[in-house]
Amino acid sequence: MDFCLKQVQSDCEELLSRFQRSESVRFENFSEIWREMKFFQIFYGTTKRQKRMFARLILDKAYSFFLPPFSFQIRVGALYLLYSLYGCQTASPQEQIRVPLKDWEDIKRFEKDAVDAQHLDVVYILRQLMAQKAFYFTAMPTLLSYNKKRKLQKSLQCVGFMEPSSRPQELVSTELLEELAHIHGLYGKMKGSVFPSTEQSASSVQLIRKDLVLELRRTVVDFYQWQCKKENDEDEDDGGEGTSLQQECSKRADLLASIKSKAFGQASETCRSRRHRHVELNVSSNEVGSSGFPSAQRLSLKARTKRDVRISGDMRKEAETRTQINRLTSLDFPVTKNIQKTQKEVSSEDDDA
Repeated sequence: MDFCLKQVQSDCEELLSRFQRSESVRFENFSEIWREMKFFQIFYGTTKRQKRMFARLILDKAYSFFLPPFSFQIRVGALYLLYSLYGCQTASPQEQIRVPLKDWEDIKRFEKDAVDAQHLDVVYILRQLMAQKAFYFTAMPTLLSYNKKRKLQKSLQCVGFMEPSSRPQELVSTELLEELAHIHGLYGKMKGSVFPSTEQSASSVQLIRKDLVLELRRTVVDFYQWQCKKENDEDEDDGGEGTSLQQECSKRADLLASIKSKAFGQASETCRSRRHRHVELNVSSNEVGSSGFPSAQRLSLKARTKRDVRISGDMRKEAETRTQINRLTSLDFPVTKNIQKTQKEVSSEDDDA
């Protein structure tokens, strides 16, 4: 079933992207997209053995979009997708949705957000799954198998489904600012009451920043405005994707050209094992071209040997004379004479006998 993973993921992403473009969290809009894509036919064609495995695969993939860091709308679409897939699966008995215990807090928090925003259809679908006992609570998100080595592939998450970072807005809330202003005022009063009313105490009291709460709130608002502006700029850049790609390619080409020019312009560093050697290159003027380097036409080895090696006297005559060896058998060595002598003595002894 691993070969179906990419196709299932692409189908789920296509469905959720259409639901995201609808800019709604109503189940009615989701059901229209479900019927347009004929998503209920995804279970058709599976054999008896593959029904349960395929149902488990597609439910796990849909459940991965139901968790953070995806946006609230994508999580709602994933909830609707889980409800629809659980109801139309062909496996009997129905395959349940695996829910690790560590994710239950996120699900309850998601339900609370839906209740606060009065999204009653979201709350109804979630409680219907709970009533049907569609959730199967487990310790691990995936099914463990022993004595089996598998190379787990990390699934690539769609960036368009991610919720923008809102951590500063969540941390610096209105209640926190009110509490901080109250504590800051009490601290200022306590510090003023400890010291006597002198210039020194007054100057030390002035070290407290009176506009701390206002500055913190202004910083969070500026960050939120910058984030919205950045999202709008990215949307505009997506429209001119071709020109942006060309500009990026041209910048990359210019950068590579500058790196190559710097690399070839610098002199190569000598090897550490040869740094203690001083090599002197003596090149005659006729071998040096206009560029300062030796010419390509070099002398042969014999010509360079005659030019560099200087021999005088008898050694020069001996070196110039050629050694000619015509017949190796005619050479008279002491060893051959001794062999001939022994052969004659043996033949004379044989005659006497």
